[in-house]
Amino acid sequence: MTKITIGIDGMMCGMCEAHICDTIRKAVPSAKKVKASRHKKEATFLTDKDVDEQAVKTAVADMGYRVLSYQAEAYQKHGLFGK
Repeated sequence: MTKITIGIDGMMCGMCEAHICDTIRKAVPSAKKVKASRHKKEATFLTDKDVDEQAVKTAVADMGYRVLSYQAEAYQKHGLFGK
């Protein structure tokens, strides 16, 4: 699994967060646990497939938001008690 974190500027409300999540789900059909936070200025999701970074950035930018950063890192799924 890979955890993708995208820095995003321009989210002002909960509806903005929902728009970002919907946009990511459309751009990356394999995305799981999609979350966006206007306070943290970021969106995160997990995927088990390769992601076209430029396609995600373009999809977010086309919605009127500014992409500040993009980071992909290996994600280790944890069990119920963190093991």
